Amino acid sequence: MKLSFLRSLAVRGGLGAAVLVAAAFAPLQAQTLRWASQGDPQTMDPHSQNESMTNMMNGQVYERLTRRDRQLNIVPSLATEWQQTGPLVWRFKLRPGVRFHDGSPFTADDVVYSVERGQAPTSQIANYASAVGKAVKIDDLTVEFRLERVNPIFLQHLDTLWIMSKAWSEKHGVTRPLDFKNKEESHASMNANGTGPYMLVSRQPGIRTTYRRNPNWWDRHEGNVQEIVFTPIANDATRLAALVSGEIDFVLDPAPRDVARLRNTPGVKVIDGPENRIVFIGMDQHRDELLYGSVKDRNPFKDVRVRRALYHAVDIETMKTRLMNNQSYPTGGLTPSPLGAYNDPEIERRLPYDVALARRLMAEAGYPNGFDVTLDCPNNRYINDEEICIALAGMWAQIGVRVRVNAMPRATYFPKLEKHDTSLYMLGWGGAITDAETTLTPVFRNPGERGVGAYNYGRSRNDRFDELAAASSVEADPVKREALVKAALREFKEQVHVIPLHRQVIPWAARANVDVVHRADNWFEVPWVRINAR
Repeated sequence: MKLSFLRSLAVRGGLGAAVLVAAAFAPLQAQTLRWASQGDPQTMDPHSQNESMTNMMNGQVYERLTRRDRQLNIVPSLATEWQQTGPLVWRFKLRPGVRFHDGSPFTADDVVYSVERGQAPTSQIANYASAVGKAVKIDDLTVEFRLERVNPIFLQHLDTLWIMSKAWSEKHGVTRPLDFKNKEESHASMNANGTGPYMLVSRQPGIRTTYRRNPNWWDRHEGNVQEIVFTPIANDATRLAALVSGEIDFVLDPAPRDVARLRNTPGVKVIDGPENRIVFIGMDQHRDELLYGSVKDRNPFKDVRVRRALYHAVDIETMKTRLMNNQSYPTGGLTPSPLGAYNDPEIERRLPYDVALARRLMAEAGYPNGFDVTLDCPNNRYINDEEICIALAGMWAQIGVRVRVNAMPRATYFPKLEKHDTSLYMLGWGGAITDAETTLTPVFRNPGERGVGAYNYGRSRNDRFDELAAASSVEADPVKREALVKAALREFKEQVHVIPLHRQVIPWAARANVDVVHRADNWFEVPWVRINAR
């Protein structure tokens, strides 16, 4: 990428910092993967933040007892085999000869420690870690999980738990996950010690993160990447220019408006597919008065008629065609994949776009002239996130709801939501798990202990829904469980506790000589990447 080209971009697009990007890239080296995304991982502490980009970056260093293959099936990793020895007991055999990056051996002590660390209050995977029960060491290479109650998706929960070294954590004073929302930092913020395919070399937040291949990894690399250089590039045009010029090899998140042009750009290819992720709008349904609203002495979002009015005012088809360039699947569903609702068409059906009805609902609720409110949203997390919020503000203006869009980087955004410092917000939820449990319990249920409702940032309460969801979490009979899940989703949907928008289509872009594997959880697995000769 020529500096003159970047300067011209800066002049045309207001990208005053774009010229600095070229300096961040050294000449391409053989088997060095240089890639970029609009955002940056939040922390190197694998239990602190449950956010996809952060998990994916940490997943090059840390491993779990299980892992996902190309089709998202659960397969062995640090555990070689397992069996359920009773309704409440699972036994795992650990892989022998595995060592952490510092050379220390991996044993059952590390598994027990990691489960307990994951269950800590400052961990964002506390709900999942708690769901696997108590880990008990049988011998150095055998661990038993003893549950308090039946868990129909035990392996799905276990597959979210990263394994850390107990000795390393104790040595560096990081036995508790750092409290990211309160800006706590620790040795684990910038350092890592896993068993995985790559070793963290350096971490410069917002600038560059580098890794090198672990020469002692227990598994075999299918690809040929020896070094990883990751650079966050917030601006879409600059990120695209770096790819087209060959300064970087891969972009995780090209802007939807650029995808058609990229498909016809020599030396570049697009790899895309639907992502298991639902994007929705949440509302503060807890406070008696909104923090960031004009209405005093009452909270309009506590009225289902207001929530339903906002839903009816969303022109989702226009958003799909004009904003998302048809790179989205509008839905009324509440789960990352339709599989979570057992492909029930009624649960997937949206409320119709009907501005007249929305206005009547607003008047019936006592807000014929609407009200003012602030919509918080990230500007570097989901596809076109800030643009979606701006579009919603325009749509809601038609029913008198005057919205101020407050967009910010993910590093600022998510701590703000964790503190419930919001009145109206955007959130996306998804990943490898398609079962409804990992959406119902942490995201929608009434806030409680052990991570239940931890991501219910609007703090909605619906006791009927909560009862159904809780029952589905421990129901072993598949037929009964399906009925409970569907009933819970219907109840939550009827009360419009959130406004679903769409499921994303995720396009990746790479140089023509770079082979990658696209997964439905938007997970970039570097050990599978091969850089071919140009």
